Amino acid sequence: MRSALALAGVTMLVGSGLVVTTTSVSAAPPSTPGPALVAAADTALKDHAGAVRSSAKDRYAVHSSRRDAKGGGAVRYTRTYDGLRVYGGDFVIRTEADGDYAGSSVGLAAPLTLATTPKVSAAKARKAATAAFSGKVTGTGAAELFVDASSGTGRLAWETVVTGWAPDGQTPSKLHVISDALTGARIGSYDEIESVVGTGNSVYSGPVAVNTTLSGSTYSMIDPARGNGRTCDMNNGTSTCTTFTDADNVWGTGAASNRQSAAVDAHFGAAATFDYFTNVHGRNGIFGNGTGVPSRVHYGNAYVNAFWDGAQMTYGDGAGNAKPLVSLDVAGHEMSHGVTENVVPGGLTYSGESGGLNEATSDIFGNMVEFYANTTADPGDYQVGEKININGNGTPLRYMYNPTLDGSSHGCWSSSTNSIDVHYSSGVANHFFFNLAEGSGATSYGTSPLCGSAPPVTGIGRGKAEKIWFRALDAYFVSNTRYVNTAQPTNTARLHTLSAATDLYGLCSTEYKAVMAAWTAVNVTGTESCAANDFSVSVAPTTLTLNPGTSGTATVSTTVVRGTAETVTFSTGPLPAGVTVSFSPTSVTAGGSTTVTVSAAATAGSGTVAITVVGTSPSIARTATLNLTVNGLPGCSGTNGTDVTIADNTTVESAIVISGCAATPSTASKVEVHIVHTYIGDLVVSLVAPDGSVYTLQNRSGGSTDNIDQTYTVNLSSEAANGSWRLRVQDTASLDTGYVNSWSLNL
Repeated sequence: MRSALALAGVTMLVGSGLVVTTTSVSAAPPSTPGPALVAAADTALKDHAGAVRSSAKDRYAVHSSRRDAKGGGAVRYTRTYDGLRVYGGDFVIRTEADGDYAGSSVGLAAPLTLATTPKVSAAKARKAATAAFSGKVTGTGAAELFVDASSGTGRLAWETVVTGWAPDGQTPSKLHVISDALTGARIGSYDEIESVVGTGNSVYSGPVAVNTTLSGSTYSMIDPARGNGRTCDMNNGTSTCTTFTDADNVWGTGAASNRQSAAVDAHFGAAATFDYFTNVHGRNGIFGNGTGVPSRVHYGNAYVNAFWDGAQMTYGDGAGNAKPLVSLDVAGHEMSHGVTENVVPGGLTYSGESGGLNEATSDIFGNMVEFYANTTADPGDYQVGEKININGNGTPLRYMYNPTLDGSSHGCWSSSTNSIDVHYSSGVANHFFFNLAEGSGATSYGTSPLCGSAPPVTGIGRGKAEKIWFRALDAYFVSNTRYVNTAQPTNTARLHTLSAATDLYGLCSTEYKAVMAAWTAVNVTGTESCAANDFSVSVAPTTLTLNPGTSGTATVSTTVVRGTAETVTFSTGPLPAGVTVSFSPTSVTAGGSTTVTVSAAATAGSGTVAITVVGTSPSIARTATLNLTVNGLPGCSGTNGTDVTIADNTTVESAIVISGCAATPSTASKVEVHIVHTYIGDLVVSLVAPDGSVYTLQNRSGGSTDNIDQTYTVNLSSEAANGSWRLRVQDTASLDTGYVNSWSLNL
C-alpha cells in the first residue's frame, strides 16, 4: 500500500474504520524464500497453529523469508479463508538458528468464522465505487470479494479499483474502494497513487556525485551500480519521459531553472536511499531484489506534488514551476513506503494507528537517509519536508522532536489517536524514535517534551535506534500493528520494538530499557519489567461461554521468565454484575498453575467481557485476559447493563448474546438504548447483527441534547435470531464524552 506526506486533499480517508488492501504490487517481494528456512517455519506453523489463529478454512502462502546475522529466521505468510484473500490475516513465524520455533506475530484476535456468501452483488459494489471517484474515470475493475480483517476480526467485503485522473487533471489515480459485502455500506478507500503534497549540482543537496552510464560519447542518467535506476524528464507533461543525457557528465547548475538540477536531486536521492537500506540494514535496495528505482522529474505544469506509485518516483516542479519537490528527505520518505509495502504484505494498513506507523516509518527512514547522505547543504535535522516549503512560510511538514508543533499531529498517544489522519497519528512513533535516538528535553535538534509524568529518556544514538526500528518492521510488524491494541495485545509497536531490541542487544540491555522509556515518554505504556525476579501468566482456554446459572473453568499457568521463582497470588480486575471468580489454589510458586472457576448467576446480563486475571508476586504483577461470553436466557430478548465509556473520536461496542430463540426476528423488533452523553449530535448509534449487517439507529441527530433514552423499531426479519448482537456507538467529534449505560434487544 502506498502512502504520502500530507499535502492538500490528494487522498480522502473515510472514517476510522478505513481498510486498505493491495490487489497487485508491481515490485517483487523482499527476498526469495530459502527452502530450509521455509520448511522449518512450515513445521513450526503446523505445531503452533493456534498462535496464528488458524481455522479449518485457512490456507497459507509464503510471502518472504529472511535470516538474521545470528542465523534466526523470519518467514512471512499471507492467508486465505474459504478461498478468499484475507487482509489483516498476514503473520510472521520466527525460528531459531537450529530451526526451532521462536515466536510469531499475528493480527487476528481469533480464528475466522464468517460466512462467505455476499448479500450485495459485485455489480452493485462496482457501480458504487465508480460513483465514489472524484475526477475523470478512465476505467473500473471487477469487484473482488475478500475478507477484511484489518481490525483483528473478519468481515466480508468488496474491493473495487477505479482508475482515472484526479480533479487537478494531472495526478493519476487508482482509487481502491472498500464496501461491506453484506450491507453495501462504504467502509473506506485509498488511492494507490499517493502524493507528498558524474558530478551534479542539485537544487537542495549542493554538489554531489551521481552515477551515470556512458554509451559512445553520451552520458545517460542511469545508475549501473544500483540496479540501473534511471532519471527522466517528463517535460512538464503526464505521459512521455525521456532519460536525461549529457555530453560532459557535469549535470545541472544548482538552479531550479536548469532542468538537470532537479534531476540531480532525484537521482542522488534514489542512490542515497538505495545505499542506506543496503549498507545500514543489509537490504538489497528498495524492493529487496537489487532493482533500481526510476525517478521522473518535471511532471505536469506547476504541479505541487510528488508521488510514489509502487514502482517509481514522480516529482512536480511546484508553484510556478520554481520549487521542484525533490528534496532528499522527501525522496527517502516516499521510497521507504516501497520498503514497507514489500516487507509487510500489502503494507501497514493505511488508517488509524497502523497507518500512523506506516507514515512514521517513512518519516524515520527519510530522515535517516538525510543523516546518512551527510551533505552540508541539507544535513539531517529530524524535520520532514523542510526544504520544499509546501506551507509557504518556511516551516516543515512535521517535527519529529515535538510533533505537536505542526498544529495537528499527536505527540502523545491518546484514545483518539486511532481516529485521526495517518499523517498526524504518525507523530507518536516519530516522537518515540526521536527520544530513543537523541533523548528527551533540550537537544541540538529541538526540545522534546515528555508526556504526563513520564521520566526523562536518555538516547542511545541514531545508529542503534534505526536498527531497532528496521528489525521490528522486518521481523515483527504485521499489517494491523498498532500502538495500543485491545483486540490483540501482543501486536503492538512497543512489544515488537522491545523484541527487536532483545534480538540485537539482549533482554533488559541498556537499549531495551531505552525502548521501554521512550514509549512510556509518549504515553504508550506496558507491563514489561527488568526486575531480577519475573514471571509470565497465561490462560487456557482464553475464552469461556456460559449460560446464566452455570460455571466454567480454565487453567492459569505461570512461567519463570527470570531470576528466582516467587509466590504468585491470584486476583482479577473488575467483574460485571452477576459474575464471580475463584481460584484453586489462590497462590502458587511461579512455574505452577491454578484452576480459575467463573460463575454466571441466573441474573447475569448477556454479552462478552474481558476478565483480567492478575498474578502478583513480591517483585511484580503480571496479567492475562480471559474472554467471557454470557448467553442470554433462552428466548428472544436480552439486556446488557455494563457501562462502556465513550471517549472522544472513538468507536465502542456492547454485546447481547441471544440463544434458544426459535422465532424469526420481527419486522418491528425493538432496540432500547440508554446512553449518557453531553452532546448526542456527536454520536452515530448502530445495531450490528450476528452476520455483520449494520442497522443505523441514530446518525448525529439531536444536536446539543443530553443523553439518549429511546426505543427504536427495526426490521430484522432477514436476520437469524441467535448469536452475538452488538450496539456500536461512534463518537465523531471532540470535547463531549459519555458512556453506554444499558441497552436491550427484543426480537
